[in-house]
Amino acid sequence: MQSEASFSKSMYIYLLVLTIASTVGLQGWRTLFNNFAVEVAGINGQQVGMIQSVREIPGFLALLAVYLIMIVREHRLSALSVLCLGLGVAATGWLPTYTGLVFTTLLMSFGFHYYETTNQSLTLQYFNHRMAPVVFGRQRSFAAASNIAVALFVFAARPWLDFTSLYMIIGFLIISMAVWAFFQDPVDGSAPVQRRHMVLRSRYWLFYLLTFLAGARRQIFIAFSVFLLVKRFDFSVREIAVLFLINNFVNYFLSPAIGRAIVRFGERKVLSLEYASLIAVFIGYAMVQNRLLVAFLYILDHVFFNFAIAIRTYFQKVADPRDIAPSMAVGFTINHVAAVVLPALGGLLWMVDYRIVFYLGAVLSGVSLTAVQMIRTRNRSQETSV
Repeated sequence: MQSEASFSKSMYIYLLVLTIASTVGLQGWRTLFNNFAVEVAGINGQQVGMIQSVREIPGFLALLAVYLIMIVREHRLSALSVLCLGLGVAATGWLPTYTGLVFTTLLMSFGFHYYETTNQSLTLQYFNHRMAPVVFGRQRSFAAASNIAVALFVFAARPWLDFTSLYMIIGFLIISMAVWAFFQDPVDGSAPVQRRHMVLRSRYWLFYLLTFLAGARRQIFIAFSVFLLVKRFDFSVREIAVLFLINNFVNYFLSPAIGRAIVRFGERKVLSLEYASLIAVFIGYAMVQNRLLVAFLYILDHVFFNFAIAIRTYFQKVADPRDIAPSMAVGFTINHVAAVVLPALGGLLWMVDYRIVFYLGAVLSGVSLTAVQMIRTRNRSQETSV
């Protein structure tokens, strides 16, 4: 019988391969989408906005994963989710209409969001509190490398291949990795059996609060930081692309270090550093008038995305091990609540004064900084290694 350590190694490789597949799928879809939507599908701005809203729906429905694992084993659901992601990407080029893009976007997005939910859950189940941050950090590192690879592939192949071919190549690569996963069995039979119903417990209130605030901060970054660079500082498409490459290059090297820092210093200190720094970043967005400085703030903002893994590892330390799978699904839904409210609210505030949006981000970071001071954890020793 295989040891617990070898099972963890198997799960580590399993999740790493699927994380690369998921990242390649989302990045490939995002890189090509806007040009494909305009140049081939011929849809207008309102329709693009609606499709982007539709893309967030599966995030709200992530809690349904709790019920899916009643009929599908969780690691199989991970592979099935990546398969759906690959099918959605591969089919995008063949359905160049508004309705077609809504359908393929939903299929792709369900795959991506459900994989993210199960990945977080399985990582917390199979790696102890010393290894989980390291594993999350390595996953982020490989995800950054995958983003760079996709960008370079599209840049090199676009002059020779049409959108349909590009989507098909990326989609079939993801499908092949999902098929590989279906033939793997990384499961450890001694792992705690997960509850197969939705779990909401008052003692997890701090995890829920931090998850919601992280989602709100994420929406300000996604919806308004690049818009600020383009609208206020006239960044070109090439300049934005260079920033994306710098972000991923930095994160490739930095993400594993963040995981090790969580192990060494603990979640409270790491998250305190994140939110204290974000207060300065958001205020900087509102006040800075220099292009190079605002670009530096954008890179810092992107780096701090990776600190959010400390919220999940905090939960791992305080939760009943049987609550991890349903709680990750609930947490993913909570994280996406802000995706509906904040962009619309932020857009209205932007029309009054763009700086208000970023001052709001600073306030949210201040609330988060206060909340993380309440983190109290206990250590649980498990011998798990990768």
